[in-house]
Amino acid sequence: MSVFFSIIMILGCEKNPETILQIVEVPGPTVTVEVPVPPSEYEFTREGVSTVYYSGQTTRLNQHDELKSAMNSTESTKEGILAMLNDGTGFIDSTLDGSKKIGNKTAINSANSATNKATIESWIIEFTDVVAPAVVAQTDASAGVAGSVSDAGGGSRTGTKVNAKGLEMNQVFSKALIGAFNLDQIINANGSFGYVTAPKLNPVASDNDTGVMHYTSPGASVANVTKMEHYWDEGFGYLYGQDNQYAPALGQGGLLNDYLGNVSANYAIGIADDIYNAFKLGRAAIVAKDYITRDAQAAIIKKELSKIVGAKAASYLRSGAGHVTNNNMASAFHSLSEGYGFIFSLQFTQKADGTPYMTNTEVTSKLAELDNGNGLWDRTAAELTAMADAIDNATEINTNL
Repeated sequence: MSVFFSIIMILGCEKNPETILQIVEVPGPTVTVEVPVPPSEYEFTREGVSTVYYSGQTTRLNQHDELKSAMNSTESTKEGILAMLNDGTGFIDSTLDGSKKIGNKTAINSANSATNKATIESWIIEFTDVVAPAVVAQTDASAGVAGSVSDAGGGSRTGTKVNAKGLEMNQVFSKALIGAFNLDQIINANGSFGYVTAPKLNPVASDNDTGVMHYTSPGASVANVTKMEHYWDEGFGYLYGQDNQYAPALGQGGLLNDYLGNVSANYAIGIADDIYNAFKLGRAAIVAKDYITRDAQAAIIKKELSKIVGAKAASYLRSGAGHVTNNNMASAFHSLSEGYGFIFSLQFTQKADGTPYMTNTEVTSKLAELDNGNGLWDRTAAELTAMADAIDNATEINTNL
């Protein structure tokens, strides 16, 4: 008598809530195995209602955009910006005021949390107490002097607000948050744990296995989302929270998503699709209770998202070197300030082995090279290109194209 082994493949549901089963019979004992297959879009439903929502992440991403603008306004005060960062209050868009905030989510899942948070806050204080007053006083920036600077070699950038080292503080601030806030919340596993990490997801496996619902998605009348499902969706939201859930356009907002398309097209070909597909399959794996597949997709997400930071850290140094050569110092300082922030963010990345592209100590040393003497005023194109080459070597990404 032949005995058959039945494999039941549960396909990830799209907007159609019905589960599709595929049964294959092979010799052996009868066993039911759920095999996750990703849907074509990041959509999962239960009884016809979407179980995907990440409104808190969208709020924080929108808060960042206002914070970045405030870090370029001479009317800003340190008290006002710090309240926006740490208390979630004082936004021009009053709908952003409330329980959500960025400060308590910054640099908490990786090493050197307190030091990194203090550094970010010091940039706020320097802008409001030093740079903004110098700009209001119409001070022309020069080596060792904060104020405004414009391109002199034919470039179009004018009135760039810089500190005495030539750093444009809103660019440094924003690009540092890409690592310390945006990336850290998704992939790092110290502190309260990033949303796609095993230390965050494994403690709620029992509830996921038994179908215990903890969250109520918009449109549902009763709890219809497990903790593990929602945590994964929150990780998704930190990347795509200002974008189209079903067909991300990329370039939306000012953090990781803003640079994903550029890096995917130029330096790490195809990673945008790889990341979106990994989020889909990882979520389908959670529904199927297949945590081996879930963790494999998380590993892809960690590695590929980190490439964005590595590629932009080096490419902005190369861009800045070109502007230095042409004596377009406002443009140079703008690019180099972005590079400076991305270098700061390198400590929050993860390679395949789980270590960052650069440790906090290595990042601190690299930033000290940029700060040396009069900072960006003293940097030569050759120095900047050498730094970019060093970062390429560390990240194994070639930005010298």
